[in-house]
Amino acid sequence: MSNLQISEDILPLRQFKAHAFRPLKSINNHNRSIVSTQNGKPAAVVLSPSEFDRLNSQSHFMSAVQQGLNVEQA
Repeated sequence: MSNLQISEDILPLRQFKAHAFRPLKSINNHNRSIVSTQNGKPAAVVLSPSEFDRLNSQSHFMSAVQQGLNVEQA
């Protein structure tokens, strides 16, 4: 995943909803996440399906490694 570009990748929820096609296209084309804000505070992070799958696989792998380490210590 590319680094967050503050000027491009943080959008108020109202702007995200009004122009959803553009940020969604950017997410898939540039493999960057979008942070959506509500009342000036982070409300959601939108990522591409491939990035979600990558993070999910990484999380499962890390959990399996931790379980393996816990078994060895017992």
